[in-house]
Amino acid sequence: MKDTDTTLEGRLVPTLIAIFALIAVLVAFDIATDIREGTTAQHIILEATVAVIALLAVIVLMWRVVTEARKARRDATELHHRLRETRLAAEEWRNEAQGLLLGLGAQIDVQFIKWRLSAAEKEVALFLLKGYSHRDIAKMREVSEATARQQARAVYKKAGVTGRHDLSAFFLEDLALPQDEAA
Repeated sequence: MKDTDTTLEGRLVPTLIAIFALIAVLVAFDIATDIREGTTAQHIILEATVAVIALLAVIVLMWRVVTEARKARRDATELHHRLRETRLAAEEWRNEAQGLLLGLGAQIDVQFIKWRLSAAEKEVALFLLKGYSHRDIAKMREVSEATARQQARAVYKKAGVTGRHDLSAFFLEDLALPQDEAA
């Protein structure tokens, strides 16, 4: 798919190139006609100057278009490389963190068992830990929002916490950067 520049400058430059090229061609025809008809040298020199200026304008504008296209390609290539590096870094992080996340998930499940949460309460508790709203939880679980709120209250009561922030803090409170990185 080809990108088209619909900005004023994006439309203006090609239009100017066409106009200056047309001027150069028309002046060249006029010079040829004037030479056949025998006009003065000053008149031909003046028209030749106009033709040269028009051609120079075409060359400068074309050079600008080519230069900007090359820069855009370089920028796109650089962006593509940075995006690939970021994706690779994210993939590496996910791979390294996978074991830790599985361990955290297992420990969260152990704690849910200690709190004697029902299957529905466990599901609600996980959604709360992930930051979903009661409305979102109700939609995902295909229950009413009132039911989702009631199940969240039951989770908080069994866990001995006052709300979703305390529930999250229960599991994340002791997380900290390693000492050498925290400094």
